[in-house]
Amino acid sequence: MDCERLLSFHQSQRSPISGVWSVVPDGRKADAIGPASKTLLESSLSLNSITPHRLLLVDAAAALGIASLAFLWTAAPLVEPKHLALYHWSGSPADLFLPVILNLLAFTAIFTGLLRSARRPGRWQLAVWSGFLLFLPFIVLKNWELIDVTVPTYGVGILLFGGACAAWALLLLLWRPRFAPALAHLVQFSKTLFVFLGISGLCLLVELAWFGWEARGISHHETVHREQSVPVTAKGRILWIVFDELSFQQVYETRFPGVQLPAFDALAQESTLFTRVVPAGMQTEEVLPSLMIGRRVDALRSSSAGLPVLAFAGSPSYRPWNQYDTVFADAQRDGYRTAVAGWYNPYCRLMPQVVDDCFWSFDTVLVGGTTPANGIWSNLFGPASYLLELGSAYRLASRYLPLEDQSARFTDLHQEDFVALDAAADRILRDPSDTFALLHLPVPHPGGIYDRHTGKLSSTSAGYEDNLVLADRCLASIRSMEQQGTWDSSTIVVMGDHSWRTLGWRTNTIWTREEEQASFGGKFDDRPAYIVKLPLQHVSATIDVPFPATATRALLDELLAHRIQTSAELKQWVEYQAPAANDSAPQSQTLRSSQR
Repeated sequence: MDCERLLSFHQSQRSPISGVWSVVPDGRKADAIGPASKTLLESSLSLNSITPHRLLLVDAAAALGIASLAFLWTAAPLVEPKHLALYHWSGSPADLFLPVILNLLAFTAIFTGLLRSARRPGRWQLAVWSGFLLFLPFIVLKNWELIDVTVPTYGVGILLFGGACAAWALLLLLWRPRFAPALAHLVQFSKTLFVFLGISGLCLLVELAWFGWEARGISHHETVHREQSVPVTAKGRILWIVFDELSFQQVYETRFPGVQLPAFDALAQESTLFTRVVPAGMQTEEVLPSLMIGRRVDALRSSSAGLPVLAFAGSPSYRPWNQYDTVFADAQRDGYRTAVAGWYNPYCRLMPQVVDDCFWSFDTVLVGGTTPANGIWSNLFGPASYLLELGSAYRLASRYLPLEDQSARFTDLHQEDFVALDAAADRILRDPSDTFALLHLPVPHPGGIYDRHTGKLSSTSAGYEDNLVLADRCLASIRSMEQQGTWDSSTIVVMGDHSWRTLGWRTNTIWTREEEQASFGGKFDDRPAYIVKLPLQHVSATIDVPFPATATRALLDELLAHRIQTSAELKQWVEYQAPAANDSAPQSQTLRSSQR
């Protein structure tokens, strides 16, 4: 055979692009061999002038392309235009960006070594290149699945992975030297493709480095505690308490049998209950700015420095966040000392000049397996553990063995956030100088972190109703102000940022049978709970007209100025605001990847 004679020639040279060994026979002309081998020989000889350094550069560029494709799912959230992963990141920016960059560089080096070792035609070259190419569809599928945080079909992934393994083993088994010319052409084409991907990979590295540098200051405002520099002139205290995903229906209308909420019941007996609140939205990152500003935010994206840029309802353009146009700036101007203990939103970064005492927390697992609580070294191995826990074999084994899965990790971090925020809220409540305070607590937001039967934090079969009982316990703890003699004279506003988003959670794997029953088969009621206790109020009242939640800033401004003193005045003021509720239609309750 021509190819066999070609491969038996003793004088050899290496082809820098195709990765094959070209040979020149003794005493034979190149045209004496077959046409396929002749083409291969000519292409190899034409590349002899490329230096070893350029050969290495070509291999490294191709390797970077492969590594970029393999790790696109970890890098994409950090370079996407909205920068939401950065916006909600509560740790050091180095812990977020450096592990991704180091993983890209490390695997580029590993793949470069593999490509260099596979320049010579043979079974090893086939093993390396067929491995890269056959598993490419599986890698693309997993990128799509992980970046969009969807679960298209695990069956497709298993089929692609299993098919790639079988095809790879079969090719190695059937390899013959006469296949070398065809393999050489495939390698040359594939390497060219990966080199172009490597150019994109280089751009990706530059973007990661640049955005990491731009975000270097985000951790400077994670906690703010400013000593009181001016005397507090305000009389009374105003507490604004936001329980995340607190449903009016679940608390006061159709409570699940056996769920006891004594603190919410007691509050209703001395407060005004709003029965028809129109939510400001369905996403916490948009709702809280809407409440603080007094205008409905339809969309939010972040700058590369971790600061929000907002698109308001009815306006197509984005505007930068302005901390001086918030209810906290209003409170400072009225002589109040402001404080925040909040979840999910980076409050201390958003309002460093208008909040005197601030703490926020949000510890989660990003798509790449990184968490703010871990350092660079731990996050470096985050993708490996994340993929392991997503693997079908791991999930199957977790049914029978005590293995931790992704939902358990989210639950643990949710519990840690709750404990940290509960302590921060308690500190603010004990400080009488914090006269206007927002407490945004991460309950009863799913998934379940509390077992109402044992009265302890737990992740076993816990659900929304359990977290609702935990929210009631938090409210009871806040009522300990009674012991200090400040509860009766204080104004208390308790609300949910939005209602229980049953339609979105029902499709989540953490949805429980009890939640299915409590929600009447996943039916969605969009009304968040909303309760206002005025100073010295001891009778209950209800307001049954539609009330736009976006009017919360206006209401708090009235309370800050003491222009509303009685439940009758409150009802009159709300009825004046009611027409605006028609312009505050609730948004879609489609959940984002963070499920917040």
